[in-house]
Amino acid sequence: MSKRVLIVLSEYGYWGEELVGPLSAFDERGYDVTFATPTGRRAHALPPSTDPGFVDPPLGRPVVSEAVAKLTREVEASSRLENPLDLSSWLPERPYTSDGDYLRGLEAYNRALDAVAEDVRTRYDALLLVGGSGPIVDMANNGRVHDLLLAFLRTGKPIGAECYGVACLAFARDWEDRASIIRGKHVTGHCKEYDYKDGTGFLGTDFAMGPPPYPLEYILRDATGPDGRYHGNFGRETSVVVDYPFVTGRSTPDSFLTGTTMVAVLEDGLTRYGW
Repeated sequence: MSKRVLIVLSEYGYWGEELVGPLSAFDERGYDVTFATPTGRRAHALPPSTDPGFVDPPLGRPVVSEAVAKLTREVEASSRLENPLDLSSWLPERPYTSDGDYLRGLEAYNRALDAVAEDVRTRYDALLLVGGSGPIVDMANNGRVHDLLLAFLRTGKPIGAECYGVACLAFARDWEDRASIIRGKHVTGHCKEYDYKDGTGFLGTDFAMGPPPYPLEYILRDATGPDGRYHGNFGRETSVVVDYPFVTGRSTPDSFLTGTTMVAVLEDGLTRYGW
């Protein structure tokens, strides 16, 4: 039976290669792919990720090949990203403690989460969170994304995340103990050396900023705790880490390897890689 993968994209811009890299691996294996966004709006690629002439400032070299630019433009021109699953319609929002009849609201919230967990159990085999600067805006601290991660975690299914999509793993926590779901785990993610000094931008808004609003490496080092570890692998061409159920990719150059590694997790039972 074909594997079924849920891919979550930001509505404020995803990096092209971080989608088409894994997607190429999934398509090659005939996987059934469903796309989702936080509010059901269509996702779009960040313009630099479709430009082979774009030079990444920290790396000092072009990072978008002609082949990847072509793949990204083809996905953008297709209907594949139209009508994505709306996470805000599927997953409930946790009530404020100040809401009237809070206890009944919390009970309803948990009932709805039980239904989501059943959907995850029966409909999907894996989850992937695609990176780019967009996830900083609408995925990293999105409670519904966190609850989706917890649903996949509790069913024991693989969870992939790339670049700034890995921030979602750091912030996703059960409300009982408030510990990150990657505490005690080994992960990779956007390292400090890769941070821009200027030019972090988002689609759908006039707001453009200088450096990213948080250094992801520091957050991941803290979230994994004393028994886990962040692996930046700076100076190595690729960095993908598997500490089941998590598959994490550092940044753009790791996208295709992230995809093939997720396939190995799904089909070959890979549980540890890259550390």
